[in-house]
Formats: sequence, structure tokens, C-alpha cells
Amino acid sequence: MKALITRKVGMTSAIAEDGAVQAITLLSASPCVVTQVKTTDTDGYTAVQVGFENAKESKTAKAQLGHFKASGKMPKIIREIRLTNDDDITDDLKVGTTLNPEVFSVGDIVHVTGTSKGKGWAGTIRRHNFHRGRKTHGGGSYRRVGSIGSMYPQHILKGKKMAGHLGHEQVTVRNLKVALVDNDKGYIGIVGAVPGPNKGIVIIKGEK
Repeated sequence: MKALITRKVGMTSAIAEDGAVQAITLLSASPCVVTQVKTTDTDGYTAVQVGFENAKESKTAKAQLGHFKASGKMPKIIREIRLTNDDDITDDLKVGTTLNPEVFSVGDIVHVTGTSKGKGWAGTIRRHNFHRGRKTHGGGSYRRVGSIGSMYPQHILKGKKMAGHLGHEQVTVRNLKVALVDNDKGYIGIVGAVPGPNKGIVIIKGEK
């Protein structure tokens, strides 16, 4: 299984083998630990629960202490990595197994999932790229929403594009390339931008 929980550090640049300068995003990838393996027979689906970073025992619930006991670790952040079927669970993928950055190699194609930056309340022009109203010939509706269905069917349909909360939602960017893997320092470099602010949680998954 090629998957890790990481924390976004920031962006920098690096020189590729062909001499081109490319923008990369650095991710802090400290070792992750497998805390639970779910199968179709026991849970109805196939997944691997992975823990990241270390938490204080005094700030961990008793139920979680018992759950983490088998892995021998006290992770701070937990995420599930869904798998296709039970055949994807290899023999070495057991509770307590440590996943390091070296599960990825330079040149690997990965899918990156993070939570985008929250922008607060935004209007329809910024949120949905609406066109503003005209500013000539008596036009007085510049940045308003406009008609939202005042006639038929006499109510606003669900999903209507209107002003609201912008950002702070799960975003997945596919087919990014791994540019750097430093297992000693615990860093992974991804070519291009990764969703979310610095220090945000980012999940990296391989193509398979």
C-alpha cells in the first residue's frame, strides 16, 4: 500500500535533472503506524487505519488508549485509507507496521488530498465566477445574485448557486509527481501546488 499522512510545510523550488526549475511543495512525512486493518468479513469494506504524529496519553480518551494498545503507538491524527478489496492487504501490512516516506520513489504519480483554505463568506462573483451587472443605462444591480426563481416553481431549487461559505472543503489533486524523497529527514516533495494552508494535513496516495 502506497499511502501516507503528511503535514504541509510550504513551497520551494528545485532544479530537475534536465536543468529546469520547478515549483515543489514540501510535506513533512514522519513515520505513520497502522492502527487497524478492516476487511470485508469483519467490517463490510476494506480499509487500513493509519495514525500520524504522537499524542499525549493524558489528552487521549480511554477508548482510544485501548484501541491503540495493539499498535504500541499513541497517534495524534487518524485517517482511513480505503482499498479495493481484501487482496490489497499484503502479509506485511499488519497492526503496528510503520510506514516511512520511502514507500514512495522519485517519479511516482500520486493523488493528494487536503482541506482547502477557508475564505469565509463570499458573494457569487468570487464564489461561482458570476458576471457583474452593467454599470450603464440605469443598471443598479452590480454584484447582486439576480433572479433566483421568483416565478415557477415558486421556490428556490436545491443547489442554486448563491453567496455562501467559500473554501474549507476537501480537495483532491490527481496525477502529481514525486520530486523528492528524504527518508532521513522525513520529507516528501511534490511537483506543483497542494491544497490547504501550511501545517495542514495532507494525504498522499499512490496510483495503486
